[in-house]
Amino acid sequence: MKIENFDTGLKGQKDIKNIIITPEENYNNKKKVRDSLKKIIKMGKSKLNDNLNECFSSDVKVNCFHPINEFTGIEKFKEDFWLPLFESFPDLERREQLVLGGTFRDKVQVGSISTLSGVFKKSWLGIKPNFKMVNLRCCEIHEIKHNKIIESHILIDVMDLIFQTGVFPVNPSRGSEGNWLHPINTDGVNFFEKNPEISRSNLEQALTMQRSLNIKPELDSTSDEDLKSKLINHPQAEFWHDKMIWYGPSGIGTARSLEGFVNNHQLPFRKTFKERNYWKLGHYSELGDGKFSLTAGWHSIQATYGSNHWLGFAPNNKNVTMRVMDFYHHDEGKIRENWVPIDIVHILKQIDIDIFEMIK
Repeated sequence: MKIENFDTGLKGQKDIKNIIITPEENYNNKKKVRDSLKKIIKMGKSKLNDNLNECFSSDVKVNCFHPINEFTGIEKFKEDFWLPLFESFPDLERREQLVLGGTFRDKVQVGSISTLSGVFKKSWLGIKPNFKMVNLRCCEIHEIKHNKIIESHILIDVMDLIFQTGVFPVNPSRGSEGNWLHPINTDGVNFFEKNPEISRSNLEQALTMQRSLNIKPELDSTSDEDLKSKLINHPQAEFWHDKMIWYGPSGIGTARSLEGFVNNHQLPFRKTFKERNYWKLGHYSELGDGKFSLTAGWHSIQATYGSNHWLGFAPNNKNVTMRVMDFYHHDEGKIRENWVPIDIVHILKQIDIDIFEMIK
């Protein structure tokens, strides 16, 4: 099975001028975005206008998780995202697990995984408070231009918050639920990579592994056992570390080892979405930064919901799109860890499963 080589980036772009920045510029971009976001969280509502205007352009484009979704403008950002967040979690704190940056084509970007912790005191998105400390898993990618953020993609794991309040509206996860771990044996936040070749090589490893996913043994497998064997002996196996960890969103859960990944996510996902196109629109972000890389698509995966194997809901052959980010840690020549935020609530909405109606 040969891995096909093809462009995984956004389709339809012409006359794009690739931007190159120095390792020092990349480090400074990461520090600025990190400091700005921590400042917004730390100072809360009292200085929100000043801090948002300092960090974001007035016409910032925002792409959020469901049900906040997409909009434009800093005022709507404040009203729809930030103010409700501070009202529901008034003592919010931000802790980063991973911050990486770089350029993709004509974009300068910074991506991060963080945890927003606070006491849940007021309903948020229709989720009832439990008056206890909760941890919001937050993954972001911000595009910078003229020293301000001009576009943001934000995925907060809403299903995880619902689970933390003691409500379980969906079927039990195949994998393990709970907080994602920090990168093993390394600092994922303060690192500085001087050698661009290391960053480029690790990104290419992630992209080649992703291209291998286009090889689909599920289309001619005779049983689950046959498919499992083909996936474990799939070309993807070349890229995964023996002790790999795949950190999935709530509803799927975390898996360890390639076998665990196949059992808990990949096999049921492939059976459910046999008709799928990973890159119909393509990635809006592909970054390599030292031992880490990042790819992301906003509706880049388009698929048909064809069985109940993944998440367990009855098939209806609805077409769905997926908001996905992949953060990779490369170690010992392989992919050691993969953090994968997916907007599960948005996918379920597209197959007529409304989580917010279910939890009323």
